[in-house]
Amino acid sequence: MGHLIAAGPRHSLGLCADGTVLATGSGTAGECRTADWTEVVEVAAGNVHTASNTGRSHSVGLRTDGTVVATGWNNEGQCEVTSWREVTAVAAGWRRTLGLRADGTVLAAGRRTEGAGEVDSWREIVALACGDWHSVGLRADGTATAVGNDRRGQCNVGAWGDLVAVAAGYLHTIGLTSSGRVLTAGDRSAGAGGVETWRDVAGVAAGSYHTVAVTADGRALAVGGNDAGQCDVADWREIVAVAAGSRHTLGLRADGTVLAAGSNEHGQCDVAGWPPIW
Repeated sequence: MGHLIAAGPRHSLGLCADGTVLATGSGTAGECRTADWTEVVEVAAGNVHTASNTGRSHSVGLRTDGTVVATGWNNEGQCEVTSWREVTAVAAGWRRTLGLRADGTVLAAGRRTEGAGEVDSWREIVALACGDWHSVGLRADGTATAVGNDRRGQCNVGAWGDLVAVAAGYLHTIGLTSSGRVLTAGDRSAGAGGVETWRDVAGVAAGSYHTVAVTADGRALAVGGNDAGQCDVADWREIVAVAAGSRHTLGLRADGTVLAAGSNEHGQCDVAGWPPIW
């Protein structure tokens, strides 16, 4: 199952069963202009480590036919994805979009200054994650690879194995193992890497300074920066997926409803009225 919810710095996305996409929050850069999208099977939201840092972002949608649509901030060509074909998954970072092709190679559009778009040599990739300035790929053999800014060791994932999922924040990277344990690399100053005690994790997401997980029994876990309440998810139940933005968190429940915690300064948490997300 692809990502049915996504969280950017100041906006949120939700994928409906009919292939249309809901958006709420700041649309100043056009990132919420998804009303005409159809036949979408996965969504991604570009990020930036602080919502006050212009807040410009973009949104990406993967269609059933393997093509990709994008809207929003396009200053470095991160939305120039209309020529992509045979794509099976998408990820969005700061001024950058990645697309995973059916043959395990990866496409990139947008900013390459920090090296986060240098993915041309990647092979046998099965999943992607974008941080602000780094990109992470999960290989078919359960190992990981990362490129881009490594100032805090967020790309030190070469020793990881037995992975089933990866996530990337501002200066940290998260890996989920098949046993439900969570690995972390990078900046630990904000506490986003404090995941050693987590068990039975089924899914992970990384915000700018916080990390979120969903457990096999549907609970939500969160650690790290909590200045806006983005980690206040302890009472969530029946969760099947999570997403993390700059300072907010989304949780998808088994009944298709979406929960939100954290900053709602731009309406990014106004998801209570959404129809079911399936």
